[in-house]
Amino acid sequence: MKLTLALQGGGAHGAFTWGVLDKLLEAGIQPKAISGTSAGTMNAVVLAEGWRKGGADGARELLQNFWQGLALPDTLAGQSSSEWWRRLSKHLSPYDINPFDYNPLKQQLEKLIDFDGLRTGSQVRLYIAATQVETGSLTLFTQQQLTVEHLLASACLPTIHKAVSIEGKHYWDGGFSGNPVLRPLITQTQCSDLLCILLQPLIRPNLPTQANAISERMNELMFQSAFLRELDMMREYRSHLKSSPWLIGRQESKWRRLRMHLIEPTEHLASLAGASRFDTRKGFLDSLFIQGSEQAERWLNHSSKGVGRYATWDYEALFSS
Repeated sequence: MKLTLALQGGGAHGAFTWGVLDKLLEAGIQPKAISGTSAGTMNAVVLAEGWRKGGADGARELLQNFWQGLALPDTLAGQSSSEWWRRLSKHLSPYDINPFDYNPLKQQLEKLIDFDGLRTGSQVRLYIAATQVETGSLTLFTQQQLTVEHLLASACLPTIHKAVSIEGKHYWDGGFSGNPVLRPLITQTQCSDLLCILLQPLIRPNLPTQANAISERMNELMFQSAFLRELDMMREYRSHLKSSPWLIGRQESKWRRLRMHLIEPTEHLASLAGASRFDTRKGFLDSLFIQGSEQAERWLNHSSKGVGRYATWDYEALFSS
């Protein structure tokens, strides 16, 4: 099955997406285009590079190398040290606490990815989201443009790293403006099936009343609001097409053929505190990988509706009430 992928960001929680992708690739899923934000960007680009070098097996191997290369020993404090760092960053700027802008991602990406080869030979289209600081607007970088700086821009949390400068413009994490981005996967590809892999649930049924819970939910909404707005606009446009059957152009046909699919985080992942997004201990990353693989297996085996045995997601129902 050929499809496009939209990969949400979420720091170390991106190891869950790694598990999902590994299972999908093993099952014969062929990604034709991927949009990625932050950790989703890392998974997207590493998959594309691995696919360029060795097809599905190459993509699985390179994803494994990437995440294992980031893993820290389990003996480290893990989440407690991540929480300490997050609290410190609330009071000090990265220009103060990280003046040399050290980022372990950079060395890992430069070691694994041949950017020259990727720019000219990628078989997977890439749409990498970053937020321009000066305007707050979404910028999408394609595979023909990518350097390591573009990837770091997509994952630049402004409380931890300095803004990434590219051609005189400054960029922060793409999650502020699109997490993940959907439209180019519909309008600029020929695939009718689009799978969204999320790292936070679409709906939180319980009202947060404690200070920490309120703060957590505020952060989630900040990084998911653009995605929800895009879903809402998609619903409105599809509704317009249903009431306008005489619109039969190429773009209208693409929107009518669209089948949306969704893989959400497990209950355990959804319950984790925000600080765990900075936890890169090997045991934690491996546990998220397993959860992602199992969640993908459930999606693959679900047959209530959809194309063949692959379940579709009634995203329009989200906004029907």
